Amino acid sequence: MAEAKQLRSFVEVPAGSHFPIQNLPFGVIRRRGSQAPLRPAVAIGDFALDLAAVADAGLFDGPALSGSPCFHQETLNMFLGMGRPAWKEARATLQKILSADEPVLRDNEALRKKCLVPMSEVENVLPITVGGYTDFFCSVHHARNCGFIFRGPQTPVNPNWFHLPIGYNGRASSVVVSGTDVIRPRGQGHPTGNSTPYFGPSQKLDFELEMAAIVGPGNELGKPIDINDAEEHIFGLALMNDWSARDIQAWETIPLGPFLGKSFSTAISPWIVTLDALKPFTCEAPKQEPEPLPYLAEKNHINYDIPLEVWIKPKDQSDASIVAKTNFKHLYWTVTQQLAHHTINGCNMRPGDIFATGTLSGPEPESLGCLLELTWNGQKEIPVGNTTRKFLQDGDEVILTGCCKGEGYNIGFGTCTGKVLPALP
Repeated sequence: MAEAKQLRSFVEVPAGSHFPIQNLPFGVIRRRGSQAPLRPAVAIGDFALDLAAVADAGLFDGPALSGSPCFHQETLNMFLGMGRPAWKEARATLQKILSADEPVLRDNEALRKKCLVPMSEVENVLPITVGGYTDFFCSVHHARNCGFIFRGPQTPVNPNWFHLPIGYNGRASSVVVSGTDVIRPRGQGHPTGNSTPYFGPSQKLDFELEMAAIVGPGNELGKPIDINDAEEHIFGLALMNDWSARDIQAWETIPLGPFLGKSFSTAISPWIVTLDALKPFTCEAPKQEPEPLPYLAEKNHINYDIPLEVWIKPKDQSDASIVAKTNFKHLYWTVTQQLAHHTINGCNMRPGDIFATGTLSGPEPESLGCLLELTWNGQKEIPVGNTTRKFLQDGDEVILTGCCKGEGYNIGFGTCTGKVLPALP
């Protein structure tokens, strides 16, 4: 961390910013009011660095990126597919040209203005074309709580859960960027007594605090990714809110699992933080018992120490209120184990695919990553500012955030936000 602390950019980065030179997360931007093409970018302080402009200036001069069209695409998918040599080269080049003692951008006002755009002048778009989206169920605390709520205390966690990362294939078409409103979904819910099933707007709309891993180079159909190579296939992480309609989900889940209760909206934060930026924050992952089967037994069994928070801002309140604080380090099945398991049957992954952790809950009462757990399926209310909630109400804005605390700098994810709109008539 000492080396990272010494890095300093010529771009002034406000104290507490999520985006110092040590981070440089990747996204895709559009200049407000412009018809110009979308541009890949990295975040630095309160600016977006336009990577197409950097490429046009000939500043990517290494063997992987020199002459490459990857930063003239409207998504990051081509760059993701180039793999770690290109990622490391890009990061090293960007840290060099942004550093306080490098004149190439610092002293060239015209080039600097082309490359550095104030965040206030850009809007973020979904940074990748998502071909496939998988949602895992990898927090033991979340699994145990859900088991208690729906099945009782006898076997809250099914025995298979401790042998493999449980997951399902989600809906890639409804993955959206932070800031996208979510329309309250309609669907069926449990009947009461002898009545027909309920149909109408979901009465139990919920957030789920998750993180999404973004796939880089994929694998050929039929050829699994080895557990000890899995990290080379993961570009980075983003915050995710996997919006959930708990009443629709509860009625439909048996026997095939989540469907309409989950597929209406899944939001990710616009900036993808690379695993290279997260390296200083690695920590030991929880001990696994029983020991995983050999294809899931990794030499480097690590998680990342990423403090995470959830805030809710009701429509009639001026301030958001914190409702949950947890940490990525509690994750039982690591992202590398998730990827190795996903491909062990020969399933092929492609650049820009995403797979998510499932709700990230911790062991403390305040560290539960969804309202289902925080309110015990609506059996109690939690305070939100000067009001209370069992589930989300129309007009509520949900804000997820996460930030690693380094020595004199942060590695943050920004926010993942979304507001609940009323159901369609």
